[in-house]
This record gives sequence, C-alpha cells and structure tokens, in this order.
Amino acid sequence: MDEKKKTYDVLVVGSANADLTVRVDRRPGAGETVFGTDLVESAGGKGANQAVAAARLGVRTALLAKVGDDAFGDLLLAAQREAGTDVRHVLVERGARTGTAMIVVGPDGDNSIVVSPGANARLSPADVAAARETIAASAVVSLQWEIPEETVRATVRAARETGTRVVLNPSPTPRDGLDRELLAAADPLVVNEHEARHLSGLPDAEPAAWLHELRRKGARSVVVTLGAEGALLLGAEGAEDAGPARVPGLRAEVVDTTGAGDAFTGALASRLAAGAPLLEAARFAVRVGAAAVTRAGAQPSYPTLAELPPEQGALP
Repeated sequence: MDEKKKTYDVLVVGSANADLTVRVDRRPGAGETVFGTDLVESAGGKGANQAVAAARLGVRTALLAKVGDDAFGDLLLAAQREAGTDVRHVLVERGARTGTAMIVVGPDGDNSIVVSPGANARLSPADVAAARETIAASAVVSLQWEIPEETVRATVRAARETGTRVVLNPSPTPRDGLDRELLAAADPLVVNEHEARHLSGLPDAEPAAWLHELRRKGARSVVVTLGAEGALLLGAEGAEDAGPARVPGLRAEVVDTTGAGDAFTGALASRLAAGAPLLEAARFAVRVGAAAVTRAGAQPSYPTLAELPPEQGALP
C-alpha cells in the first residue's frame, strides 16, 4: 500500500491487563508471608503498554485488544484514550473479566509478575479479520504473546498479505519456541536475554551467537534487550546497518522496571514506522526505556518526547 494512504503509524495487537502492584522489602519464599505497601491499581498488559508508549511519543497509534465488561476494562479504555490511542478495535467481551497482572516489586526495582489472561484469551482470529483494513492502513504492527497463538498467526498472515511490517515480541516466550512462519514475519524479533537463550537453543552461548542463530532460523532482523546494559541488534541481511551492533544503556535512577521492555518495543515500532533504520530506532528505544524505569508503574512511567533523557550519559 502507498505510504500516503497509511492511517496509522503503529497498530498494536495484544493484551490489556489491569496491573495490581505491591512493593516489598524482600520477596517471600515458598510458604512465607511478607508485608507490602498499599496495593496500586493501574493500566497495563504488554499490548496496551506498547500502544501507550507509542501514542505518548506522538505517533498515530491504534490498539486491537479485548477487555471485560468490568471496572478494570473501563480503566484500561480510559488510559488508552488519555494517551491518544485509537480504541475503536478494543473490544468489550460481555461476561468476561479483564486480564489482570499481579506484580510484586522488590527494593531493587525488579519485579515478579503473575498474569490471569481473562478477556485476552478471547481475542480471536475473527477479531483480526474484522480489523484487516486497519492492519492494511498501518505502517507497523506490533505483536506479543499474552494473546492466543492462533490470533498472533492470523495477524502475521494479514500483515504479510497487506504488506505491513511486523515487530514481534514473543513474551512470555512460547514453551515450544517459534516456527519459521512466525520468525520469517519478524522484522525485527524483539527478545530479552532469557527469551533469546530459549528461542535460539543456545543457552550457554555469547549474546552475539543468539543474534545470528535467530536470524539463521528465519527472523529478518533481531533485537536483544539487555536491561540497563542497552541492546544488541542484527539487521536484515544486506541492510546498510545490518550489524551486529550494540546500543549502550543510559544511566538512570531505577525506581521500577515494570513495563520497561514494552516502552522499548513501543518506541522501537514508532521509529521504524517513521522509516528510521533499525540501529537509529534502537538508540531511540533505549532512551525511552531508560526514562520509563525512573518512575513507578508501567504506563504511568512512559515519557513524552519532551521527557526523554539526552543521548549523553551512555554506560560504557
């Protein structure tokens, strides 16, 4: 499709969860009870997070997701509208509960998360088919793995048929890995260190080996996020900035890492939609991720362009 006809920069197809967060001085062991802070309710879910991250950066963003007809569903819709996301494809499933994430944040800012999928599990290939025109009208589709696999596959096929670029973030990682159809759609495949180890089948290898093995298995390009250390990337074969390359992390006062990976992926998709090369997009995404960890929560922590840290201050 002619780029002039694109209505959206980024369409996110994925989950929408209510985040229930408590901070603790230390995580409990098996069978142990510890006290935490007051419970905080906020909007989350990997799909919804990525949509808010992109929308707050000023790009035209839409979300295809499913919520329940409950108060949490209302909370999630309100958060998307406030960020500027087009929510016409956020579907309300009658009689279903909205997906919920139980998050425990330790004193170092790291988190442990348990997700109850709720309405996310009902996002279907039929819902994707109904949004086909929106997929065709988007420069980039961003996908994660908190929705059914058949829905991910339906989106990948629709994107391929309509010529829409796919950013694939298989998180949480599928137990059986990814087949070639899914990998071949990924431009890029965005994974963290744990996911890269599992999907590459090279758990003890150096990170550079993960990049090459994942591309050998079919991914067009690969980005491995390294938390505070930044990211590694390997572009498409023949690309001017094919790499491999490392984007250093930025110094940041870490408050809460919840949703930082989603901030990175949403920002990456936003720059790719604008036509930026992968290396430039990854540098921008590292800045967004660094800003996100300095505030509590997922979506509430996501920066606008004006709130981004400078590129100076990179870690060695």
